[in-house]
Amino acid sequence: MAVVAELVEARLRSALGEPDARASVTFLGTERIEVLRFLDEGVVRYATLGMSAAPMTDPAAALADPDRGPRAELLLSVRAGAAETDKVLRPLAVLAASPQVEGVVVAPGASLDTGEPLWPGASFTSVLVAEPGGLVEDLELEPPLEPVRFLPLLPMTPNEAAWKRARGAEALQERWLRHGTDLRDPLREAVPLAG
Repeated sequence: MAVVAELVEARLRSALGEPDARASVTFLGTERIEVLRFLDEGVVRYATLGMSAAPMTDPAAALADPDRGPRAELLLSVRAGAAETDKVLRPLAVLAASPQVEGVVVAPGASLDTGEPLWPGASFTSVLVAEPGGLVEDLELEPPLEPVRFLPLLPMTPNEAAWKRARGAEALQERWLRHGTDLRDPLREAVPLAG
């Protein structure tokens, strides 16, 4: 599926410009996952490349269809220079490999947990998968292949993640909005959850 990776990288470049850095991680029994870094006026964007090489398969399915199934890549945007956010490369690659390794289908509204801070000193150990289409448009592929969706990731503190599990993704996003939370701030505190 090298052709899919080439098309995905071309879409990322057309939407975000030229990457200024890239790293790759290979996990036992999986395809290589790359993470590209793009700088954009004080914001650093990290995009995975390789997650969409194969469709995500429902773990309950008897057989994995090599063509049909959702495809996605992950996007994370944070303010540059405030924290060592480049250390997020490995956790992002782990999240991008989770469909191959764990049979997870990553979709908007889902929580993905890394089990450790996303970068040194971060109060975030998980992310909320947001709706695609804002920053990078879906990439249509030749049928029967489904389009590649570029899913934004919103870092969550452990308390926010617990609140999201209890109340739902939409309720957490509404709370962030109501409190004017800067979701790109790598040093932000948890949104007030009481009341």
